[in-house]
Amino acid sequence: DNHVVLAGEVLEAPETRRSPAGIPIARFALRHHSRQQEAGMNREVHCTITVIAAGEALQGGVKQLDGGSQVKVRGFLSRADNRRGEYRLVIHAEALEPL
Repeated sequence: DNHVVLAGEVLEAPETRRSPAGIPIARFALRHHSRQQEAGMNREVHCTITVIAAGEALQGGVKQLDGGSQVKVRGFLSRADNRRGEYRLVIHAEALEPL
């Protein structure tokens, strides 16, 4: 299974646009904070990652989200390239679960 699951706080209400084919594509930043075990030690984990939620099936869940919402995202990791040739990691959502 190549899926990731990450829970966190939505930083701002998702922005939704439509692809040239008419597919709704929402994106939002997810801030994650947790405590994990590594080599027998507690470790604080902090990260912020962009979530991309494409397709009609996810839009009902996206519309429930606002800044401060807590959500669990299940999906896959990919890279998003920008015009300057830089890239960053994003999660393409396959399921959203409000917490």
